[in-house]
Amino acid sequence: MSGAPDELRRGLGTFDAVVVGLGAMIGAGIFAALAPAARAAGSGLLLGLALAGAVAYCNATSSARLAARYPASGGAYVYGRERLGDFWGHLAGWAFVVGKTASCAAMALTAGGYVWPEHAHAAAVAAVVALTAVNYAGVRKSALLTRVIVAAVLAVLAAVVAAVLASGAADAARLAPGAGAAPGGVLQAAGLLFFAFAGYARIATLGEEVRDPARTIPRAVPIALGIVLAVYAAVAAAALAVLGGDGLARTAAPLAAAADAAGTPGLAPVVRAGAAAAALGALLALVLGVSRTVLAMARDRHLPHALAAVHPRFGVPHRAELAVGAVIAAAAATADLRDVIGFSSFGVLAYYAVANASAWTLAPDEGRPPRAVPLLGLAGCLALAFALPRASVAAGGAVLAAGAAWYAIRRFTTSHG
Repeated sequence: MSGAPDELRRGLGTFDAVVVGLGAMIGAGIFAALAPAARAAGSGLLLGLALAGAVAYCNATSSARLAARYPASGGAYVYGRERLGDFWGHLAGWAFVVGKTASCAAMALTAGGYVWPEHAHAAAVAAVVALTAVNYAGVRKSALLTRVIVAAVLAVLAAVVAAVLASGAADAARLAPGAGAAPGGVLQAAGLLFFAFAGYARIATLGEEVRDPARTIPRAVPIALGIVLAVYAAVAAAALAVLGGDGLARTAAPLAAAADAAGTPGLAPVVRAGAAAAALGALLALVLGVSRTVLAMARDRHLPHALAAVHPRFGVPHRAELAVGAVIAAAAATADLRDVIGFSSFGVLAYYAVANASAWTLAPDEGRPPRAVPLLGLAGCLALAFALPRASVAAGGAVLAAGAAWYAIRRFTTSHG
């Protein structure tokens, strides 16, 4: 017997964990984040991408060591609670729900921008309504569909890079950081591009399903992250080389614009279809993940307990799904893509700040990473979070403050109930 009936089977090796990480990271983020980041950093876009990748590496390493120590679902919601106290676990979970809900709106707007640019908001809301209905009925995205979407996205990205290289339209001079690469702009671009790495910690959640997680997870994280960073760098360099920082900043569909500029307009519809498929696939997975996190927090009464209801027929957290869907639809109907990406990045960076602080408390015999990793990760998260556009920082700070206030109210009513 391999274990108790309620235990997950440990069947995944390093290669499998790397593939899962690639599937989680390579998605619609690269289609969405390039233009807002170019508006912030201009020709310093690649510097911002490198900085975002470095912070993501620290975050993922800290999360991997914690996941090996606490091989259970919940991520920094669990790590913060176990290492720092109940409040920090609550705040990490709150930041996750807020950040990932904004990610859902960004994915919907990305799909709308590529599919129907003239009415991107209407298309985004329609996508949210449709996928919320799918989730409500209990339909799941299969692992096969995930692989198909990832393969299609990789093929589209490779086609864009190949088209640029073959066109002769690329200008290497556009890749050199110039006047648009002010340090503040590079930091802001890194914060926005951090959005494109969303999902890298998926490897860290596999603690119950990999063989020898204390060794496998820390190996798989840097391999997967390195591959994704190389892919994103090639795509960003190709887009910059044909469009320049200004041209990239002005377009709502940067990779389709890069295909046009490379003299391959026939590729643009393929890029649009690939971007839409990636965005819709990511949106479906995100809505599932956010609604389940809301369910878990509602069960623990960190959110209103009414959201913990499970539909008797479909077996899904229907109230949580409807609430999440309504918030996403409202954001997709009214928000600008750059604002949504910034808001999402703020929430996710706050989440990983708690993860890094938790990793700092690990003892050497608990698999603590080198001290510099959680320290740089924590400092990087805070620096990128507060370098984001002012509106994103203000809104994100207000939402975190609301989460802290809700925690205080809940504790007060519980202790005096």
